[in-house]
Amino acid sequence: MFQIIGIVLLFGLVFGSYIMTGGNMGVILHAAPHEMMAIGGAGVAAFLIANSMTVIKGCGGAFGALFKGPKWKASDYRDLLALLFLLTKTMKSKGVIALESHIENPKESSIFTRFPKIAKDHFAIDFICDTLRMMTMNLEDPHQVEDAMEKQLEKHHHEALGPSHAITNLADALPALGIVAAVLGVIKTMGAITEPPEVLGEMIGSALVGTFLGVFLAYGLVGPFGNRMKEVVEEEGAFYRIIQAVLVAHLHGNAAQISVEIGRGNVPSGAQPSFLELEEALSNIPAEA
Repeated sequence: MFQIIGIVLLFGLVFGSYIMTGGNMGVILHAAPHEMMAIGGAGVAAFLIANSMTVIKGCGGAFGALFKGPKWKASDYRDLLALLFLLTKTMKSKGVIALESHIENPKESSIFTRFPKIAKDHFAIDFICDTLRMMTMNLEDPHQVEDAMEKQLEKHHHEALGPSHAITNLADALPALGIVAAVLGVIKTMGAITEPPEVLGEMIGSALVGTFLGVFLAYGLVGPFGNRMKEVVEEEGAFYRIIQAVLVAHLHGNAAQISVEIGRGNVPSGAQPSFLELEEALSNIPAEA
C-alpha cells in the first residue's frame, strides 16, 4: 500500500513541480517513447546478460512480495512456535525415535499438517526435518548443530537476495544508460546543425530527456524497488531464525516451554506474541496432538 502511495507521490510531485514552473510536458511526452526504448531496452538486455534464469524467474515473485510485504504474519510466528513446541515436547517425552515418522513424511504428519501455511514452505519444513534427522543420528552437540543450521540459513539467504541484487545492479546502470540515450540524441542534433535554433532546441531538449529518465527511474523507482526486495527477504529470514533458536535451545537441555520462550524472544517486535498470547496458543493445542 505504501509503495503505491510512494509511486503516486513520486510522479505527482516531480512532474507537478515541473509543470508549475512553466515546463512543457509536450517535450517529455514526445521524447519519452524512443528514449525509453533505448534506456529500457538496454536495461532489459543488460539484466538478461547479467543474471541466471533462476534469478530472472525469482524477480517475478520478488516484485509481488514488494507490494504485499513479507509472507509471514504475527499469527504465523505463533503457529511456528506451537509447531516447535509440539516437536520438542515429543522429543522430550517420547525420544527422537518417536519423531521419525513425522520427519520422514511431513506431508502426512499429524503434527506438521496442523499448520498448513508452514507445511507449504519447503525450506522451513526441510530445515526443521533435516535438523531433527541429525539429532536422530546422535548428533547432539548444540554447537555443531547450530553451525550446520547457520550455514543452511546463510545459503538460503544468499539465494533469496539474488533478485534484490539484480534489481539494484540494474538501478546502478540506468543513469549511465540514460547518458547513452542522451549522447545519441546529441549526435543526431549535431547532424542537423544547420537547422533553425527552435528545431535544434527541441532536439537538444529531447536528448536531455534521456538523461532525466535514466536518473529518475534509477533513484525514484528501480533502486527503491531493489531495496524493498532486500528488506522483505531480511524480514522473512527472521522466521527461519526462530527455528534455529528453538532447536538449539532444546539441545542445550531446556524444557519445551523454555525453548519456545527463547524462540519467542527472537521474533521481530512487530509480530512478537506476548507471553500470555503464546501461553494461550499452546494451551489450545488438542491433547491428542
